[in-house]
Amino acid sequence: MNFLIHHKLIIIVGVVAVVALAWWGISGNDAPSSSSLLTTQSTYATVNADDQNLVATLLALRAVKLEGSIFADPAFIALTDFSTEIVPEPVGRADPFAPLSSGVSVGTSQAEVIFSPNR
Repeated sequence: MNFLIHHKLIIIVGVVAVVALAWWGISGNDAPSSSSLLTTQSTYATVNADDQNLVATLLALRAVKLEGSIFADPAFIALTDFSTEIVPEPVGRADPFAPLSSGVSVGTSQAEVIFSPNR
């Protein structure tokens, strides 16, 4: 602490110098230089062949008109459906954490009822 009190003028000058250098470095020149890290590129500079192919494909897809005639095609009619029917299952109890009210005797625990073999 004694060091700060004795050398406070040097510390203040040092802080002001660092702030001034940072300000000068950030502001820089308004004119772009060749050594500048920041450069701007035109968005319309060049269009490569892949981009042109993509645009052509998108325009071709836009021109496609869908008709219902495919559903009358014999190849479509010959398709078979291999899906399985979903059987509705019971939902369960309204409150799964509520105690069982029927089917459990007073002397038996739930574990004995659940894990006991069917009789």
